[in-house]
Amino acid sequence: MYSKPEIMQKLTAVHTAYKVDFIFQNNITLLMGNSGTGKTTVFDIIQEASLDDERILCINYLDKRKNLRYMLETAEGKLIVIDNADLLLTDELRKFIAFDTKNQYLIIGRNPSNLLVTKDNLYELEVVMKGRETEFKLKRYI
Repeated sequence: MYSKPEIMQKLTAVHTAYKVDFIFQNNITLLMGNSGTGKTTVFDIIQEASLDDERILCINYLDKRKNLRYMLETAEGKLIVIDNADLLLTDELRKFIAFDTKNQYLIIGRNPSNLLVTKDNLYELEVVMKGRETEFKLKRYI
């Protein structure tokens, strides 16, 4: 599934010596990769940025007991960032996300099933060292 990003095409966030610099090509971006590659660090930086940017809604394992369906259904005009998506997203939620036209998604996980995504939606982190700064970018997974 290819559709242009509806909420934001570029996300930049900085925390100390870390910088997230993402350019989105799709409305659903699945960030994949092995453990220890920086995915949760990126989530934490984006979550901090969400305090100043009301367009960003972050969801992680701490929200597991909440009604995630209600959170997604009532969100509008958000970049919804979901960490540990493999643990949080049921097939029903994945189908909802696939057809949600009100929001944009950055899903951090390894399971793309039921999201109706293609290889154009699959990304991994590119880590670029610039002096003392570590910059995280998106690069195609496949």
